[in-house]
Amino acid sequence: MGKITGFKEFKQVDRRYKGVEERLKHFKEFVIPLDEEELSRQGARCMDCGIPFCHSGCPVNNLIPDWNDLVYNDDYREALKALHLTNNFPEITGRICPAPCQESCTLNLIDEPVTIKSIECAIIDKGFEEGWVEPVLAREKTGKKVAVVGSGPAGMAAAQQLVRVGHEVALFEKESKVGGLTRFGIPDFKLEKDVVERRVQQMVTEGVEIHTHTHIGKDIPGQQLLNDYDAVVLSGGSEQPRDLPVPGRELEGIHFAMDFLKANTKWVQGIHGEDQVISAKDKHVIVIGGGDTGSDCIGTSSRHGAKSITQLEILPKPPEQEDKPLVWPDWPNKLRTSTSQEEGCERLFSVATKAFIGDDKGHLKTIRCIKVEWDQDDNGRWQMSEVAGSEFELPADLVTLAMGFVHPVHEGMLEELGVELDAMGNVKGDTEGDKAYATSLDKVFAAGDMRRGQSLVVWAIREGRQCAHYVDKYLMGETALPL
Repeated sequence: MGKITGFKEFKQVDRRYKGVEERLKHFKEFVIPLDEEELSRQGARCMDCGIPFCHSGCPVNNLIPDWNDLVYNDDYREALKALHLTNNFPEITGRICPAPCQESCTLNLIDEPVTIKSIECAIIDKGFEEGWVEPVLAREKTGKKVAVVGSGPAGMAAAQQLVRVGHEVALFEKESKVGGLTRFGIPDFKLEKDVVERRVQQMVTEGVEIHTHTHIGKDIPGQQLLNDYDAVVLSGGSEQPRDLPVPGRELEGIHFAMDFLKANTKWVQGIHGEDQVISAKDKHVIVIGGGDTGSDCIGTSSRHGAKSITQLEILPKPPEQEDKPLVWPDWPNKLRTSTSQEEGCERLFSVATKAFIGDDKGHLKTIRCIKVEWDQDDNGRWQMSEVAGSEFELPADLVTLAMGFVHPVHEGMLEELGVELDAMGNVKGDTEGDKAYATSLDKVFAAGDMRRGQSLVVWAIREGRQCAHYVDKYLMGETALPL
């Protein structure tokens, strides 16, 4: 904890943002960090709450009160050690995690939680600035070889944990650079890629062997990994997007959100030219889907110079304020407004798409929508119904489908290996017991979105770390890696 009376003495203060007009001119981060004097005060607000619910609210079980107290006492180096005990990449979570820990904070009962995410980010950023973040080299080699397929946060975490205990680790990535969605999916204005790259370089120094432009199941058969390695970790993403099969879906101008975002981030990072960007400039943009991916499409479209941006959400508008006695310390359903949404868009709730309408050349021009209602049936299940006579149309030159992802891509590696899938189409594997994270194939493990389905980066890191624990135990009979 911080100062015993700190939460009474100090008001909650969090990071600010640069003005909208300024930040729309570029794709760089626009957060204004707190100075160390203010960070000390915010750390002091961590109260002696008895049960630190923030621990359970955080998927990686960060030791939040510990490093809050250390920041309050200006001991950033020890705070960094505490932070790294549970999280391999706090510089990523400190930027893009939605901070379920703060929702679980006891002070959130009065809507003034400790600014945990900002403190976390400040600790790791200072650690890099001061040169405290150094490679962790294995004391001895085990002679065991592990292949990790997919270099998102789950794969990176698994690879780093396993190489640090002496295994030979090869990390396979089909794209040109390591990082998964943190590299090419999440816009640079939320996460600049030098943040990812410096951690990748640390992993390389620690001994992780990087293989980019290598698509397992296409460039290399999955069976070859089983022949060449003592264990294989499948840590690819949940990349099969949810489609919208309505009339007019084939029109030019309708794109899956990740195709739209990847085309832009690759241009920003110099991977390809501006001619390959799916531009929103001077277009009426419709974003279908109300989650983080949809929000990223809004921010990207704003920076392109879209004529208008409308976000459609099929679910009802959430309440402005949750019922805390009912839901705390769990993650609440409430209205949240992202920085991208603040930059300019119209948000429509309880709206379904009926059809896309184009011109005689096959170009999208209009989207036809209808309002919907949600009611519970006799069994308490929510049922959607269309509101008669509520159809309307919106101008649309560009539509991004940001309705989530259904499961990992099955074609290629997963079909070749014949690994068992669960009812949702994810790679089947438990998280408890002696065979946690193991798949139906001997020596093959699965972690992250490939196993649990579409989720948060912080869950991916947790699963990668935990999977590494069980892989090491499988290879060596015992392990010192934490869960």
